[in-house]
Amino acid sequence: MAALSIADVPANANVIVGVDTHKHTHLARAKDGLGRHLGQLEIATDPGGYAELLAWARGLGRARIFGIEGTSSYGAGLARFLRAHGEQVIEVLRPTRQDRRLRGKSDPIDADAAAQAVISGKANAVPKAGDASVEMVRAIRTAKVSAIKARTQTMNAVKALIVVAPDAIREQLRGLTVAALIRTCCGYRVDQVTDPTSAIKRALRSMCRRYAALDQEVRSLEKELDALTTKALPGLCQLPGVGQDVASAILLAAGDGGARLRSEAAFSMLCGSSPIPASSGIVRRHRLNRGGDRQANAALHRIVVVRLKYHQPTKDYVARRTAEGKSKKEIIRCLKRYVAREVFKTLTKPIAAYGRLRPQTLSRQRSVGLA
Repeated sequence: MAALSIADVPANANVIVGVDTHKHTHLARAKDGLGRHLGQLEIATDPGGYAELLAWARGLGRARIFGIEGTSSYGAGLARFLRAHGEQVIEVLRPTRQDRRLRGKSDPIDADAAAQAVISGKANAVPKAGDASVEMVRAIRTAKVSAIKARTQTMNAVKALIVVAPDAIREQLRGLTVAALIRTCCGYRVDQVTDPTSAIKRALRSMCRRYAALDQEVRSLEKELDALTTKALPGLCQLPGVGQDVASAILLAAGDGGARLRSEAAFSMLCGSSPIPASSGIVRRHRLNRGGDRQANAALHRIVVVRLKYHQPTKDYVARRTAEGKSKKEIIRCLKRYVAREVFKTLTKPIAAYGRLRPQTLSRQRSVGLA
């Protein structure tokens, strides 16, 4: 389709710009409200390129909407820049395999599909701001997860080396707790590697000292993460079963304190805790939601697991539903939906409204049907 000239575009035309994002370049294609092609532009992924794209789009019309792929990855910088300049930005999902089989795959095709998704209303999600306290939580949580993985890998290597160690070392270390094992191996003195025994002691000392350093790093990051989540949403961290790890996962899914969420049902769908209709003919049923943010879903699951053991209103609810013939899996699915409702109310509550929430927990649970 031939592109319209800028002179042919009305001054008040709706301009929808779809952007296919990459690490070094972004490709944008503009359409009007009727889906007609207005132009195409490729920019570098730096402030100069972002400014060039904004000036180009402003030259096409007054009312502009930008549909951007990957607003939490390669498109994060562009999304922040456009929102800082007062532009409307919509998050667009990448084309599915079925779409690519039908239309093919190229940067112009993907950018065109992004613009078309905005025009059709298929894409309507507001991207995360990327400059709020949630991004501070994201950075610290990323460092913590990386350190935990490295710590686990180190301990696995230590235990594997002990299995093939000489009998004297293996018998000395067998049955020790992790803390005792670290202390023992860190205390090995090996001046020079002269035989297999000294080599294994040297390796164990090195890895255990690494484990100790990583463990200290994890504890330090946990303290910082706890402070950040408490400051961002103090009420969330006061809910039963919510610690800093669970709170950070929920905050990252919601983004910006819940301002992006349209409703409680939308938040439940985002967390994969809303039941999906699976009815056909005379059969009326719902199935498990396997979509959504799986980290947020896992966070809700951990809240439920903790409450099943320590929270009396939850125990009463389980007893009542069990008497009704519900299975444990079905009860947990219901509980996750209730917890999503409670968390959503906490996310959307102004910080000034938070107080001592724990004494009110029972009444809150009654309001959502748990007691």
